[in-house]
Amino acid sequence: MPNTDVYTKARKRAEAKYRFLVHGAVYAAVMILLVFINVLTLPGPIWFIWPMIGWGFAVVLHGMSLYLSADKNAVLDALTERELRKTAAHKPD
Repeated sequence: MPNTDVYTKARKRAEAKYRFLVHGAVYAAVMILLVFINVLTLPGPIWFIWPMIGWGFAVVLHGMSLYLSADKNAVLDALTERELRKTAAHKPD
């Protein structure tokens, strides 16, 4: 794999991790704001828990798709390299 391909893959992975960190930070900031608003409007129902659960589930899925797919990509990359070497070895000149 040429260096440019390695850099491109690394850059895409870094961008994906950055987007996840931003997603988590925005989630935390909004949840703090919602808890604050809910506490200020007491007495009343505790409603902040519902967006916390829903959006929290989305953040967890985002993280799982990012970090659990990393192992799969490494295996696929290794298999691809192996097949490329085999093809190059059997290629007639």
